[in-house]
Amino acid sequence: MATYTTEIASDKLISDNPIHQRLLKAYIAAKPWISGDLLEVGCGEGRGVEELLPLAKSYVGLDKIGEVISMLQAKFPGVDFRQAVIPPFVGFADNSVDTIVSFQVIEHIANDHLFLKEIYRMLKPGGKAIISTPNINHTLSRNPWHEREYTPQQLIDLSASIFDKVEAKGVGGNEKVWAYHEANRKSVNKIMRFDVLGLQHKLPAAVLRMPYEILNRLNRNKLHKQQGDSVVEITHEDFPLVENPVDGLDLFYVLWKK
Repeated sequence: MATYTTEIASDKLISDNPIHQRLLKAYIAAKPWISGDLLEVGCGEGRGVEELLPLAKSYVGLDKIGEVISMLQAKFPGVDFRQAVIPPFVGFADNSVDTIVSFQVIEHIANDHLFLKEIYRMLKPGGKAIISTPNINHTLSRNPWHEREYTPQQLIDLSASIFDKVEAKGVGGNEKVWAYHEANRKSVNKIMRFDVLGLQHKLPAAVLRMPYEILNRLNRNKLHKQQGDSVVEITHEDFPLVENPVDGLDLFYVLWKK
């Protein structure tokens, strides 16, 4: 049985539904770019595997958590799932993959430059990577599970230093989504008012993870109780792909190799 932190939003917990649908949207939005041999970096609990499999010639899913890989191997027999801690990517040849997707992963990687360089290395000429990550401009508090978060321009600059073409888009939200986000912001601010010393930005991440988990879970449950059906009714269709990453809750970038 997998343990769902608030960092790994579950499709099984009603209070996680808005986050689950937001993360699912990346897979839906990526479909036009999926082709050939596909590598997913950070497949997690397999939220998008069924969305991507029919579009790819072959699929390999990587994740660092062995328990998750075992679960996915049982759920999708015959599909290639592997446990790996990256970067670098061991066992993957240069110019060997047509498409790489990696959603909500780069913010967890200490050496993000090496991470993207390795993705570039593995892509065939003409290949592309689709990545997503939180837009720091809409982050409500420090996330101690993240190494860093990016402004749209910071991720454009990093990506453009490695890739030949960067298409910068975002995963936005309709009025229903922004109403939930605003309620979430107000709720988080009520909690953060007790952090008068700014400890969330001063203490080591490892110290903050347990209180972050407790408060974040309580907050999501509170929002579900307050907002009721609106939490349940949010779907991936409420998160449109937007052309300007500034307008996105998440950054959604297509990175090309010539």
